[in-house]
Amino acid sequence: MRPPYLDLFTWLEGRATKPASNDPAPYRPAMLAHALEAADLRALDPADFVAEWKWDGIRVQAVASFDAHGRRVARLYSRTGEDISKAFPDLVDALRLPAAIDGELLVVRDGRVQSFNVLQQRLNRKTVTPELIRDFPAHLRAYDLLAEGNEDLRQLPFSARRQRLEALVAQLNEPRVDISPVVVFANWDELAAARADPAAAGAHGDADAVEGIMLKRRDTPYLPGRPKGEWWKWKRDPFLIDAVLMYAQRGHGKRSSYYSDYTFGVWTQTEEGDVLVPVGKAYFGFTDEELLQIDRFVRRNTVERFGPVRVVVHEAEPGLVLEVAFEGLQRSTRHKSGLAMRFPRINRLRWDKPPREADRLETLERMLERIEATRAGTGAARLVS
Repeated sequence: MRPPYLDLFTWLEGRATKPASNDPAPYRPAMLAHALEAADLRALDPADFVAEWKWDGIRVQAVASFDAHGRRVARLYSRTGEDISKAFPDLVDALRLPAAIDGELLVVRDGRVQSFNVLQQRLNRKTVTPELIRDFPAHLRAYDLLAEGNEDLRQLPFSARRQRLEALVAQLNEPRVDISPVVVFANWDELAAARADPAAAGAHGDADAVEGIMLKRRDTPYLPGRPKGEWWKWKRDPFLIDAVLMYAQRGHGKRSSYYSDYTFGVWTQTEEGDVLVPVGKAYFGFTDEELLQIDRFVRRNTVERFGPVRVVVHEAEPGLVLEVAFEGLQRSTRHKSGLAMRFPRINRLRWDKPPREADRLETLERMLERIEATRAGTGAARLVS
């Protein structure tokens, strides 16, 4: 028998083209978007782009095909190509047509997209019980179609792939798979208004699960990696609070010599008076120059040490205030504050502000009340502090 790896070695040595994969349901490298700022829009023509909602789930690739014996093979991949099929058998069973779909993994209950906190109940589970599937039903919201049957569609323009995707989802007729709706706009002002108020722009009851807007050129093929100028992600404005640096740890890799992991807190009232309570931890968002400034502050203002953790001075006057940006907020029994932030990052160093002027826990609680009211369908506006 001829060894199966000779063609691979020949390709690696540059003596032949890349051998075709024998996998009937392979992963295809994902196309990614660049972050968009409002100022970037001036250089873009709105007629060149299609807009979609950016959903608050995890990016996946759903692939189904048939092997050489005619048996159906279906897999669900993470954005990085990890096979996560075993964790989502309910969704894998729904992939009945041979295709490769790029989309967002969500939990949809009673016709509404649930928060990322709910989706987390399905992630990284070693055992998937019938009760888990019933209470947290997995859902695929399709963005793009990479292949249909044996036909690779990635070189087609996005507009053509979108038409094929709409037809495929309609043919599949599966309640666990739908298509991400297009956001209708004629100019950038209209798109900005839709981004600010998704509920009024067609997202309706799912508006709180919208992270922002995706912009895709109508004529672009599906290209692996992050090609410049083809896809853009325009996230909704984050929540902002002023918090006080409380603890610091060294980073990893290139940052192992610096204190770059920061725990921060806000004020709350106790029987002993106002105290700081931790509400989050962040290790990015600052520049290299700001990292040096914070590292210097930590070293000069350490008051205690607990193993690798340095306690940094955090009183009413001495201390460092950090403006923290985050994408969401939820209740948590794991944190003393009772709250947990989603994707916190350091947005700005507030050398101008004394710690006593940082935000209070009540501010975060009011934010969460507004978020929960929106999820409950009251129509409350999204609060940006």
